[in-house]
Amino acid sequence: MPVRKADREVKAEALRWSLDLKKLTFETTDELEPLTEIIGQKRGVDAFRFGAGMNHAGYNIFVTGPAGTGRLATVKKLLHEISDKSGRVPDDLCYVNNFKTPDEPVLIKFKAGQGKRYKKDIHNLIETLKREVPRLFEGQDYINRKKEIMEEYERKGKGFFKELDKKVRDEGFTLVDVQMGQVKRPEVAPLVDGQPTHIDQVEQMVEKGRFPKEEFEEMKKKYAVLRSEIEQIFIELRDLQKEIQQNTEEMDRVLFLSMANELVSSIKGRYKSKKVETFLNGIVEDMSENLQIFMSGQQETYQGMPVMVAKGNPFDIYYVNLLVDNSDRKGLPVIVENNPSYQNLFGSIERVVDRSGIWRTDFSRIRAGSLIKANGGFLVLNLLDAAREPGVWPALKRSLKNKSMQIETYDPFYFFTTTGIKPEPIDMEVKVVLISDSYIYNLLMSLDEDIPKIFKVRAEFDTVMDKDDRAIQQFAEFIRMKTKEEKLKPFDRGAVAALVEQAVREAGRQEKISTGFPVISDIIREADYWAGRDKKKRVLAGHVEEAINARINRTNMIEEKIQEQIDRGTLLIDIDGTKVGQVNGLAVYSLGDYMFGKPSKITASTSMGRAGIINIERESDMSGSTHNKGVLILGGYLREKYAQDKPLTISASIAFEQSYGGVDGDSASSTEVYAILSSLAGVAIRQDIAVTGSVNQKGEIQPIGGVNQKIEGFFDCCNKRGLTGTQGVMIPETNLKDLMLRKDVIGTVKKGKFHVYAVNNIDEGIEILTGKPAGEKRADGTYPEDTINYLVNEKLANLAEGLNKFGKEEEGSRKNTTKKGSVKK
Repeated sequence: MPVRKADREVKAEALRWSLDLKKLTFETTDELEPLTEIIGQKRGVDAFRFGAGMNHAGYNIFVTGPAGTGRLATVKKLLHEISDKSGRVPDDLCYVNNFKTPDEPVLIKFKAGQGKRYKKDIHNLIETLKREVPRLFEGQDYINRKKEIMEEYERKGKGFFKELDKKVRDEGFTLVDVQMGQVKRPEVAPLVDGQPTHIDQVEQMVEKGRFPKEEFEEMKKKYAVLRSEIEQIFIELRDLQKEIQQNTEEMDRVLFLSMANELVSSIKGRYKSKKVETFLNGIVEDMSENLQIFMSGQQETYQGMPVMVAKGNPFDIYYVNLLVDNSDRKGLPVIVENNPSYQNLFGSIERVVDRSGIWRTDFSRIRAGSLIKANGGFLVLNLLDAAREPGVWPALKRSLKNKSMQIETYDPFYFFTTTGIKPEPIDMEVKVVLISDSYIYNLLMSLDEDIPKIFKVRAEFDTVMDKDDRAIQQFAEFIRMKTKEEKLKPFDRGAVAALVEQAVREAGRQEKISTGFPVISDIIREADYWAGRDKKKRVLAGHVEEAINARINRTNMIEEKIQEQIDRGTLLIDIDGTKVGQVNGLAVYSLGDYMFGKPSKITASTSMGRAGIINIERESDMSGSTHNKGVLILGGYLREKYAQDKPLTISASIAFEQSYGGVDGDSASSTEVYAILSSLAGVAIRQDIAVTGSVNQKGEIQPIGGVNQKIEGFFDCCNKRGLTGTQGVMIPETNLKDLMLRKDVIGTVKKGKFHVYAVNNIDEGIEILTGKPAGEKRADGTYPEDTINYLVNEKLANLAEGLNKFGKEEEGSRKNTTKKGSVKK
């Protein structure tokens, strides 16, 4: 029995699920409590909580799922909940100077808040010393003690020269001061006629006969002896000066240590740490050996000796670099790094150029990155953002595997020569959360052997959740949460129902609700805007629909352009009448944030031959792999159904007419079968019915995607050019639960001006399209006369017989030609 169209037609009530307003027990969302839990992601949330609670190596978390499912918002909410409940705050981290090995700064850990206090204590210590040490050396007691030492030095010095002066005079010489540069020093000069005269002048007098030569020779001997004695005295004076200087320095050092040790003792008592004690001792020891830093100016005279003070602040080496300050935290750190460059993630060591043009650095220029700031807590990264940055992915894996990290000066291009430092490594106890889609996760799992070792937990987020009364109630509470957080107008029951129905449409299944809450949130805000434009105090269903329509209108320009081409006749689409070998297929166009459907003419041409089914799109390199597979399946279906008693000798070509941008997907494979059957049977197909559906080799119609957009696309095409009352769309029956058609389409179907048919197999579909029975195969393998299958089978038999006959005739002709051309020898 042929299937009747009425048996396959879908009632209007089945084309859309509508929320019964009686199930909503409130007038507006203001009556509800805001949502406090995460909905629709139980699997992902449970996995995430497990990973966050596992305090063992490698239990970092890989969050996967499509963008728009609220992955980041959910992760942040969960982590802040865990952080608040933990009550634990990680240590503060400080770097200080290593006085023994300056290029290896020392790391000191403090309990949260103590690092800031320690930095302040050290700062206060340094400032106190800078203020009090100069005063110490300016005090009267210090001046008197230093004066006593210097007087002793002068007394001993005068004693040396007093004895020398007597001896010099006894020998007929005297002591004079000779200017040597900026320094005066004593010199021996002979007395000639009672006047001190330089020895060279006396020699000149001898040459002129004005001074006895023998007396001069005796004078020279005495002069040499006296000069030697003077040099010896100077050696003794230098030793005495050195002794005095050492005594003065030791006195200064003792005075400084007395003051400094008293100041640092209280700090040592406050922080029971070996590293703190070592650092404080280092400060005191280094300052005691460089007391000149307390003198003002760049060049000072200290202990009577000129000294050079280096440019810059000499006290910088004594301060504390507070790397991580957790003093204001109440729980574990949760860091979301949106720009995971190497420096932002792993920290950096800043550099400065010294006066010689060399890049230099020190411990005070060490800066923490997000990984260190999140130590003890959680770091959230987008995998693709991190993977795009040079050096980030290997360094991240290395830190997680070794549970340790050393901050480095990172220069990927090696532009600068740097005097580097190697700070003490930091023990890492951070849990990293990577966010990505499933494809990237699967790819990494297959290519990177480290992933299963360091990311042992996968939290997978779904795009949909089950639709039940509890889910609908939570959805309404989510709306309430948004209106409260963002101070929006309340939504009445109708507006809530409209949003729920839109979420069901987005889910693509009547028993599911979309978990794309970022998009839902946008619609909530935009509906509030339209309610404000309408000067309403609450958001109504019409405002939600206006927000949805406005979103479509902002992105559907291409859809309208295609429709204009159809209306002008540029794109040839027939929506009435019948034609042989021609069917209206349905294609879905995806523009990223918007999908729409439009009809596409599919034609088939058949003839005798052995080429099989020729996919013109494939031959012109415009066909995707999935579409190619669908076309190959057509051959399997034809062989299964019609070629059990004869060879399938056919050349058939199928094409998407006026398609220039490529074709993929198998949702048109059933449409292509109908076109081929029509061409073989010579039976015309209705052009007022568009078709979609995938087919397998057994002729069963399989579900496809974008069913709502495809139906609406053909409806819009017919509606624009005028509805005839017979137009409609034929879809797989397995897609019925996916239907959430627009309300204007539903209204037209209710009036009987548009129709939707659902079929299970090719036979049911061909009967609706041709009005002819398909015909069931008899026991003897034949089909009833005047049925589609009978006509197709007969045509294929005729093609096979004709090709066989043509082949024999062609073979005989070749043999005759060979005989005529042969020559006897």
